[in-house]
Amino acid sequence: MPKYWMISNRLFRQGKPTREVGKVSYWTTDVDDASTIDKWTQVSSAEFEMQLKQAALAFPLISKASATAFTAQSGQPPEAMPMLAQLAAHQDQKHVGFFVHGYNNGFTDAARRYQQLTRDLFAGPDGLGLCISFDWPSLGSILGYLPDRDHAQACAADFTDILGRLHDWLLVKQKDAQKAPEDGCRAKISIIAHSMGNFLLHRAMGASWKRQNQPLSVSLVNQILMVAADVDNDLFEPDSQDATDGCAVANLTYRVTSLYTGRDTVLGASSGLKHFGTRRLGRSGLAKRPPTDGVSGSVDNVWDVDCSTFFPSKYDSIPFIDGIPIHGAYFVTPAVVSLMKEILKGTDRSALQHRGLLTGKAWPA
Repeated sequence: MPKYWMISNRLFRQGKPTREVGKVSYWTTDVDDASTIDKWTQVSSAEFEMQLKQAALAFPLISKASATAFTAQSGQPPEAMPMLAQLAAHQDQKHVGFFVHGYNNGFTDAARRYQQLTRDLFAGPDGLGLCISFDWPSLGSILGYLPDRDHAQACAADFTDILGRLHDWLLVKQKDAQKAPEDGCRAKISIIAHSMGNFLLHRAMGASWKRQNQPLSVSLVNQILMVAADVDNDLFEPDSQDATDGCAVANLTYRVTSLYTGRDTVLGASSGLKHFGTRRLGRSGLAKRPPTDGVSGSVDNVWDVDCSTFFPSKYDSIPFIDGIPIHGAYFVTPAVVSLMKEILKGTDRSALQHRGLLTGKAWPA
């Protein structure tokens, strides 16, 4: 199985990645440091899909793995394992995850962030499974915020196609599981999006929702983590300008979690250059907790976590710690990385609160 996976819609000119949009291409690699394109091998769409399915099929079938552990601990036969225990074990099911990088990330920066995230969250026997980088050609200047928003929207169509293929595959596996449980899905779908990658994500989810005629037959994504999201904080409100996309994200996902901090000066600048009068989700959190849908009253699978207390005061000064602003500190702060992993596993928010995982000690609350 490849160590790293990438789907990119960058234009590659003379073998070098650019910040222009090109055709979708598929890449894998087994090297430890794949921060330059020469360390990656381009494969066909069919080969990438075949390898991905093989990798997912190699994941353990949770019910069987749990039954084996139950037998080892209790001395009873596997069939004696209580049904509730089998259901509870699904929190340990592996993931096929996607990482969508944010604003002003060139190929090398995006690749390094993706590889670090894979090592910290997905790799190894205790990891979540495997992660795929969706690499899009973000622009990069302060004045580029507005055109980059249009750039992200243009790139969203390719991610919509990926989500559509995943949806079709999940429907196939759903039917397979009805005939033989061992042929069902062995992995959950999860998505981590950072900064403006969240704008690309909600545009793609909205288009996928429309394309599939607003399906409710299958939950497309198990967990979405919106990290420092550079989108309007009223995204999930029925009267927002992006309400259709917000509805799609909430309806196609089991749970959506936004990680934010009011100390994010990058998103402070972003707010003044975009939707006037509306704050950034990654800086202010949700406009309403819980969001309202105008029908049933609330959207109870969308919530947020204020991560301000996890980052030391040094992040509020310039130069930033190791050149990293607080906007990207989520990925290099161990307590936040641990929180991300628990959220992706599906740990209930009340359990996270009880265990003290939702607050840190680095900065006074």
